[in-house]
Amino acid sequence: MSAEDAGEVVAIDPAQGEAVIRVKVGRRPRGVKLSPDGKLLYVTVTGTPKPDPHGIVPKMTAADRAADGVAVVDVAAGTLLRTFASGSDPIAIDLSPDGRTAYVANGGSAELTVLDLDSGKIRKRIPVGKEPTGVTVQPNGRQVYVAASGANEVYAIDALKLELITRIDGGICPRSVVFSRNGAAAFAIDERIPEVTFLNVRKHLLLGHLQLADQAKTVFVPQPYAGVLSPDGKVLYISGGLGQSIFVVDVVTRKVLRAIDEVGQVPRGIGISRDGRKLFTANGPSNDVSIVDAASGKVEKRVVVGGGPWDLAVGATGPR
Repeated sequence: MSAEDAGEVVAIDPAQGEAVIRVKVGRRPRGVKLSPDGKLLYVTVTGTPKPDPHGIVPKMTAADRAADGVAVVDVAAGTLLRTFASGSDPIAIDLSPDGRTAYVANGGSAELTVLDLDSGKIRKRIPVGKEPTGVTVQPNGRQVYVAASGANEVYAIDALKLELITRIDGGICPRSVVFSRNGAAAFAIDERIPEVTFLNVRKHLLLGHLQLADQAKTVFVPQPYAGVLSPDGKVLYISGGLGQSIFVVDVVTRKVLRAIDEVGQVPRGIGISRDGRKLFTANGPSNDVSIVDAASGKVEKRVVVGGGPWDLAVGATGPR
């Protein structure tokens, strides 16, 4: 789990319900991704100042571009190995299926950086829309989808040619994208409406929208940020952000099954255990990680970690 305010990543033991390892990685760690073998954790770090709760950065606060990069953590040893250059204000990251290439969404330069993880060198910079905040690789590794929340579009990138294929209407403010298990469909998580936008990947077309707000029983308006599929690919779980909830969506019928309320304050990052029984959310303002029973929707534990949790990844035995 990335702790944005503390400049560290934190490993949590779900069974014990406590933090077991802390590693300093750099300034404002946000997006995280485990290597396919689970041995390395890649973390985006940035020298871009954190805005206040209203999204405003003090005028006299300068960005430190030298602090931007992708930190590489040895999971077993709990140590920082190195930090790769990755572009301006990296936010989100995903990996190719073989774990040798990283794709980084850079909010400061409105581009996708393609990073060779063997050499640590940037292979290519691909311009995308304003404020890219999410990047996801198709399960077969052939395409990369970038959610540009400031452009209201999803950018489809050819992973072999490293070229833009097309731009897709992604709703009003797409924050992230989740592919179906077979890679034929994608779900853009729209923060502003809030809703899920369904996309046809083969034809690169928008298929429709699903409203989320009415399902949550909270006084706060949901601002969904990220999603994760159940192991069988039939259910999509979406973090509700300001709405303090998790939305449960049936992928086949495209209907909201229910909303799990009072998960934590602004759950952003979300993950699921390998057996699909537990959900995990990173809750920034409440400085904790929630462990939720997926079947009942009961919050079993809230593990206090501090540092403003942002994103998380669940390993083979605990928090993907």
